[in-house]
Amino acid sequence: MAKRTNIYRLTLEQLELASGKTVFQKPIEIDSDNYDDIFGIIEQVNKKNPFNNLGQLVQFAVSLKMFSEIIIKNHNYPFFEKLFPVFGSFMKGLKAALVQDNHS
Repeated sequence: MAKRTNIYRLTLEQLELASGKTVFQKPIEIDSDNYDDIFGIIEQVNKKNPFNNLGQLVQFAVSLKMFSEIIIKNHNYPFFEKLFPVFGSFMKGLKAALVQDNHS
């Protein structure tokens, strides 16, 4: 039986340019699968509120989960070889810190 994953739709839309120019790109929309329940992760991490900013929390959780899924799926690519073991260690430490902090 195939492993089931969650499917997400990500939309990136340019709202403002730092340069002040008004040349905008067409929004990019992609569908992405991820083993984890990202909304559940956001909810759990928000209980700890590590950034005191919901926008930063969502950016952190979404970007980290999207990035980690790409690393896991492509860990044999040469540009991920050195990152894969370090990233795994980082994720274990992050999860331990969040679990430990939520039980304090």
